[in-house]
Amino acid sequence: MKVRIEVDSQIEEDEVIIKCKELTKTIQTIQENITKSSPKVNLVFYQNNVEYYLPLNAILFFETTGKGTEIDAHTENDLYKIKHKLYELEELLPNYFIRASKSMILNVNHIYSIEKNLTASSIVQFKRTHKQVYVSRKYYKQVKEKIMERRMYHEE
Repeated sequence: MKVRIEVDSQIEEDEVIIKCKELTKTIQTIQENITKSSPKVNLVFYQNNVEYYLPLNAILFFETTGKGTEIDAHTENDLYKIKHKLYELEELLPNYFIRASKSMILNVNHIYSIEKNLTASSIVQFKRTHKQVYVSRKYYKQVKEKIMERRMYHEE
């Protein structure tokens, strides 16, 4: 394995790219160590006038409601508001979150099933909750690949 570091004072954000022939346990360990050492995302969640500090993995999905700039953050049993835009969240969130439509980002760790629909959006169901959402045809393949990637990573 060779390692190359390029220093570039012109870039705005550090980026790590791993090129490999196949995804091995060693590569996964490297990715995990890099991810663990990167800065933590601290989001504040709101319900009424109360601020909550939830772990990100408690969130099933984020969605826009079309009303102002607030985003809804759904857990198994609750709904919170956050003061970010969806595209900002996409940049901040860990890699187990993925865009599922123009108005939604999913946490793949909570997905129980996807009912594929060839002519319309597919239905995603989550573990331990009645909540379900739709994945647009445009994002279906990416969501499915992310689920399979996470599954492979966590079953070894």
